[in-house]
Amino acid sequence: MKLDHEQGRYIILGSIDGILAVLGVVIGTSHVVDDPSIIINAALGGAVALALTNGIGSYLAESAVEYGNLAELEKPLLRSLESTTLERDTKKKIWNDSITHGGSSLIGSLIPIMPFVLFDTLSLEIAIILSISVLAILGVYSGKLAKQSLIKHAVRMVGLGILIVLAVTSLGLQ
Repeated sequence: MKLDHEQGRYIILGSIDGILAVLGVVIGTSHVVDDPSIIINAALGGAVALALTNGIGSYLAESAVEYGNLAELEKPLLRSLESTTLERDTKKKIWNDSITHGGSSLIGSLIPIMPFVLFDTLSLEIAIILSISVLAILGVYSGKLAKQSLIKHAVRMVGLGILIVLAVTSLGLQ
């Protein structure tokens, strides 16, 4: 199945949100507790909340934009497009984009959580390295979608990841 640019955008947005928001939760929680189960639970709570807000937020925003577009098409036609193939396609697009955004957020959120489930030591370090590595892959995908430099896009994504790690770490939560 070939993804369109719209879905690609939501995969990138959702994944970045999931990885970086939950990485922030993981780093912050790791600074105040050593218990992996607490870190995992806090991160999963953030992951679910983020996935739901991104999915529902996309649904609401896409509905407003897409139904606005339909209304603009109705004006020159002097008729309603309700119950037409165009409206059905619009509804399908709204749902696909919303599920893609929310689902990508959830999947991305699992990246920084996995090391705490799979490893007994160095979980935080592995979570950071794994998250930044996946961001690099997303950067390559972004560059491919944009038909621009894959390296440039990957470096930007990695830079964003490093910035988030430094920002959250510098808070010195104790």
